[in-house]
Amino acid sequence: GVTESKGTVRMVRTAVFLAGLGAASAFVAPGVLPAGGARAPQLRATRMSAIPTVPFDSVTPTGPSGPTLPGDGDLDFLEATPYWDQSGVTVNIAKQKDPLIGKIVSVQRMVGPNAPGETCNIVIDHEGKLPYWEGQSYGVLPPGIDPKKNKPYGVRLYSIASTRYGDDKLGKTTTLCVRRATYWDPETGKDDPAKKGVCSNYLCDAKPGDEVKLTGPSGKVMLMPEDDPNMTYIMVATGTGIAPFRTFLRRLFGEATPAGKNFKGLAWLFLGVANKDALLYDEEFQVYLRSNPDKMRLDYALSREGPLNKAGGKMYIQDKVEEYSDEVFDALDKGAHMYFCGLKGMMPGIQDMLQGVCKEKGINFEEYLEKLKKNGQWHVEVY
Repeated sequence: GVTESKGTVRMVRTAVFLAGLGAASAFVAPGVLPAGGARAPQLRATRMSAIPTVPFDSVTPTGPSGPTLPGDGDLDFLEATPYWDQSGVTVNIAKQKDPLIGKIVSVQRMVGPNAPGETCNIVIDHEGKLPYWEGQSYGVLPPGIDPKKNKPYGVRLYSIASTRYGDDKLGKTTTLCVRRATYWDPETGKDDPAKKGVCSNYLCDAKPGDEVKLTGPSGKVMLMPEDDPNMTYIMVATGTGIAPFRTFLRRLFGEATPAGKNFKGLAWLFLGVANKDALLYDEEFQVYLRSNPDKMRLDYALSREGPLNKAGGKMYIQDKVEEYSDEVFDALDKGAHMYFCGLKGMMPGIQDMLQGVCKEKGINFEEYLEKLKKNGQWHVEVY
């Protein structure tokens, strides 16, 4: 996720609840899924109705950022003791006045040709000097002077998309999922480069070896309560809001961490995007789904491709969650934690939908939501 400067910057981000089965990864490494191009056979659907298959024909990150499985051995050198103890979670190790200088490792486009706009998977080397937990964010200081304020640009926050170990599992890199922000001028019918998002374009245009000023880590709102291995995580994302949830799923299903080895609950992801070319980390998620059909659920809301919602309109993230509202409410009543990440515009639709469901169930929505917040079950990070 990202916080860009305010204005009419157009950032298309969408929400997807994953429910498909996709192709295998082409990245081969120890403990990683072997290469293969054929779509996987249909798996048994657990705790859900029939799964619509979303064919994968987009672009996916490769190398260490590609799909991964735990493999042999343990990955625990960055764990707390016990691993769920969050008392040592740090914030603001690096500040705006004294940022950490990281280096770009790689920048990969990760959406297909028909996606609206461009989203990149960006790996940055922090040399292990800026440790973080899953659900935290980094700040990036873009170079240059803000012409409106006549002083250096301020910090832009990005939700981290890699686990604390980094995509290469060495504990010295972080990954950001960045949507290139552009401004469409309705008068000229073209993008106006003078009004493009400063930081997102800086990062998407970066080259390996380029230096980048980092701050953080920041935030504790999106952390996982790992003390309960039977926890149900319900994750709702639009577009690059997928970042923290990629870290959750990778930690639970892609790494040999104690959290993953002990996990017996359910990780349920809703992701909304415009079309299948705009799916983010889909191939990786399909790997986890095939390997953990009893512990994971995935569903997409593809607003420009359908299927339509129950009213015959475009399928947005709130519509997809509403399809499973009985199961969602039941899980929340049993202590599930629900997370939201993406553009702030996603939340009114989500809350209106939940309010409608509460009315049907004879529940006071305000009291219900307040109870979830009081219990620490409601986590929101929007921008």
